[in-house]
Amino acid sequence: MSGLRVIPTWRHGQERLYVCLPDGRNVAWYDREAARVNLLSEDRAEDVLEALRPFLTGQVTVGPPPVPTPAELARLSLHPDDDLAPNRPGEALLVALDRDPGPPRRLRPDPRRRELAAQQAVGDALDRLDGAGWHTLHSVPLPGGDLVHHLAIGPGGLFAVHALYAHKHRVLITDPMVALSRRDPHPLLRRLRSTADRASYALTAEVHPVLALTDPAEITVTGPVREVRVLRDTEIADLARLGGVLKPADVEALHAVARDRRTWTRV
Repeated sequence: MSGLRVIPTWRHGQERLYVCLPDGRNVAWYDREAARVNLLSEDRAEDVLEALRPFLTGQVTVGPPPVPTPAELARLSLHPDDDLAPNRPGEALLVALDRDPGPPRRLRPDPRRRELAAQQAVGDALDRLDGAGWHTLHSVPLPGGDLVHHLAIGPGGLFAVHALYAHKHRVLITDPMVALSRRDPHPLLRRLRSTADRASYALTAEVHPVLALTDPAEITVTGPVREVRVLRDTEIADLARLGGVLKPADVEALHAVARDRRTWTRV
């Protein structure tokens, strides 16, 4: 008996099966998506394959781990406190509500929970683009307390997506003003353009602003809207149809830069 153990893990939405010695050290891992067994110790190849035999499906490549790309090296060098990739949709609001949940009884719902619902709905829709070659970062902090709700990076380019709770509201857009039903309008589009400009400066690449409305009853746009793409949350998948702007290597490189918190400290 080799004494090797197989431990399944999930990382960034992908399953890996690590093969470990009794003392916990890794000697190999099986990447299902890549159909590859990566060996850290060539002399244990037979034992590793025997331990993984119940889990292997189809043809697999066996060998040492591939040489990491510059983007992968940049990611691996990040301190966990500086890595924005683990942020959940609405991360900043989740933290705020955990620290101060508010009174248990109130006449009106906490508006932060509506904002959270919007960011989670839009964030979940963006995360589903991952299989189409996209990466999304959530709750990207900017100096001064501002946030990029979601930064989507993919073949179609870079998009700063702002989620707005519009459940059963009639939305009136007159650039730069946005109004929900009978509420007072606000110059939200001006703010989105400014946020996208700050993101462009940080990443030295063009970032396009997007307003994502969650479950609106009706959207009325009077006149042209400059630069900002307006979508319902159910139309987020349309971004996956955009392409021809960034190559896969460019997507990975920009994602590696954007996920570093320090990238955003001087914008």
